[in-house]
Amino acid sequence: MPPGSTQRAPHADADVAVCSGPEPRLSYGHPPWTTGAPVTENQTIDAVLLVGFGGPEGPDDVLPFMKNVTDGRGIPDERLVEVSQHYYDRGGISPIGEQTRQLRAALEAELRDAGHELRVYLGNRNWDPYLADTIAQMRDDGVGHAVAVLTSAYSSYSGCRQYREDVERARAAVGDGAPTFEKVRAYYNHPGFAGPQAGYVRDALLTLPDKVRADARIVFTTHSIPHTMSRHSDYEAQTLEACRITMEQLTGHTRGTHSWDLVYNSRSGPAFVPWLTPDINDHIEALAACGTPAVVVVPIGFISDHMEVIHDLDTEAAATAEAAGIAFARAATVGVDPVFVTGLRELVEEHVAGAEAYTLGTRGPNWTECPVDCCLTPGTDPAPTIASAPVRGRPGGRPAGG
Repeated sequence: MPPGSTQRAPHADADVAVCSGPEPRLSYGHPPWTTGAPVTENQTIDAVLLVGFGGPEGPDDVLPFMKNVTDGRGIPDERLVEVSQHYYDRGGISPIGEQTRQLRAALEAELRDAGHELRVYLGNRNWDPYLADTIAQMRDDGVGHAVAVLTSAYSSYSGCRQYREDVERARAAVGDGAPTFEKVRAYYNHPGFAGPQAGYVRDALLTLPDKVRADARIVFTTHSIPHTMSRHSDYEAQTLEACRITMEQLTGHTRGTHSWDLVYNSRSGPAFVPWLTPDINDHIEALAACGTPAVVVVPIGFISDHMEVIHDLDTEAAATAEAAGIAFARAATVGVDPVFVTGLRELVEEHVAGAEAYTLGTRGPNWTECPVDCCLTPGTDPAPTIASAPVRGRPGGRPAGG
């Protein structure tokens, strides 16, 4: 569990409505790819900044990394040492570092192959290469204006706004000559994200024993966040839409119709603070009690395998399933899947060349210029964030933070 976490509290309603059959699915009455108005931008795009979370690269990195992540939260060192054991058990290395480096290289090659001579830089929020160091290098390389690609597909404070604030703080630290930035929109409903995710769900289903595969339940999971954060962002709605789109993409590629749910993992913080539920472990136990023979766990909220995936899912949730007598398979994250990388290139091209904004589902593309209080709890003073491109709306809806 992340720092400051408590033991998961039993979810009182975990056994409610999990035995009642498939979730209703959206039936789209239009072609699967819809387009929004293209972005136009007067400033020349000189480069791309991939903004990562960062992770320890060895045992000596673990505790300093944990302090970076929890800075200002007042978590005692003893608790950080306890949680750090998850990293020590794996040699003190988080896979997120190497996976993000691979994504940077893949995106740069994809852009080059599409005719864009754009260098892709990597800057992390919590570990080397830090954002300020990378932005200083960009300045020294003569970059004036760049596109930021976040390694998070959804809108929320921790998944979007905090990244934008961190980039602006890094720009301020670099000072005169620091490049300006605009960021790509939330891409939870982009075909490049949904298509590979559906393929990995299918692959995971095929690993289950034949006798349970047809009745397996698809359990999507994402990082839980506090209710106060969720109420002031589109996080839940976007994640649910990503699940529905993935199931639509999956239909026709597997035999039978699978029921599905959206649950949450990696809750942290004191027990009296309400976070999004149900917890994945509670849900697996409830499904087993209903007679569900197998689950495919889909980390829809993550684009790569890091500790919330390899520990909280591959270790803890898998152990919960084994103890409950239910077969378990875990779908891969999109990682550096070529279709996903192409999708990121298309998102960059919305800024570089005013390309069409491809989406699946019914919500359309998010606005790329976020309101000043986007994803911010009321009463909180907004910190400066990086600039963004001109507004692009979605039909029939309120502005959605990017």
